[in-house]
Amino acid sequence: MKAETFLPTDYTPAEDEPFMNERQTEYFRRKLNGWKADLLEETERTLEGLQDAARSIPDVADRASEETDRALELRTRDRQRKLISKIDAALRRIDEGEYGYCEKTGEPISLKRLDARPIATMTVEAQEKHERREKVHRDD
Repeated sequence: MKAETFLPTDYTPAEDEPFMNERQTEYFRRKLNGWKADLLEETERTLEGLQDAARSIPDVADRASEETDRALELRTRDRQRKLISKIDAALRRIDEGEYGYCEKTGEPISLKRLDARPIATMTVEAQEKHERREKVHRDD
């Protein structure tokens, strides 16, 4: 196991340092792990809330409203579950030394994009091209 990389609390990746150096890699690893922990905590609260809400509501309108809220909450949790799997994939890419590089072109993904969307797998240009192609094929 390698030693933990020192990272100042106010550190932000900069364009003038080597791309995906140890500090940048550690910065994104911590960002992804923090995001994942927040999502898992929200999921835990949702499960507790759903268990508490499993009571009999006599009024039909109230029951329907409760069911709608529950369905929305479950849909949100499903999206978060998918997001957690993308976070796990990004963490694997960090471990494999592939994080931060476009899966289509192999070019570095901008630090601003990675900071805004740490699970990004493509450069903005490659993503736009992918979405245009997807839209054309979807219209068929």
